[in-house]
Amino acid sequence: MSISVLVADDQPMIRTSLRLILEDEPDITVVAEACDGAVAVALARRLRPDVCLIDIRMPRLDGIDVTRALAGPGIADPLRVVIVTTFGLDEYVHGALQAGALGFVLKDGDPTLFAAAVRAAAVGDALISPSITRRLLRDLAPVKSLTARQPAPQLTDRETDVVRAVARGRTNHEIAAELFISVSTVKGHLAAIQNKLGARNRSEITAWAWESRLMPGSPDQGNGSR
Repeated sequence: MSISVLVADDQPMIRTSLRLILEDEPDITVVAEACDGAVAVALARRLRPDVCLIDIRMPRLDGIDVTRALAGPGIADPLRVVIVTTFGLDEYVHGALQAGALGFVLKDGDPTLFAAAVRAAAVGDALISPSITRRLLRDLAPVKSLTARQPAPQLTDRETDVVRAVARGRTNHEIAAELFISVSTVKGHLAAIQNKLGARNRSEITAWAWESRLMPGSPDQGNGSR
């Protein structure tokens, strides 16, 4: 079955480019385009696409507000949102992550990542540019830190391995291959991790990993169980 996608960007050239990139893939169909955030929310609620590819800065409602409206806390049936950003707008992405975004792709990155991010989001996985996670979650002060919500949980060694893999942007199949376990076992670990962290999605797991200094290269890297 084809993956339906809503593309939202205030620049017509960007929307056209994203449509051409995505519809060149046999399993992806762009069902709608939106020129601003308010139109994106209205179209997404009406059409219920499998994935919403949303620019971070748009008129009327920005990408953070759109994400919160479609996938934020309290949304009974959240949609899957992937944020499109540039290095110059990194400061906005953390807010979108906290609002429920599932993935992040750089506009000036590898074009194949757009389709990869859409496919990942469609099955509940996340594709997050490693450069975004490093710059954003390591260097920027969190708007609302997951680690501040509750005491740091005690993760098992295997759960810690899974958290690190998620924070590197790995899919469930990639994690299974790296750790020599089954995909169903990965899903079981993710369910336990989300329960312990109080995290709603993989993006929040990623945020927690960096904020908890669990990732290599984090300042004062610790073991995640401070």
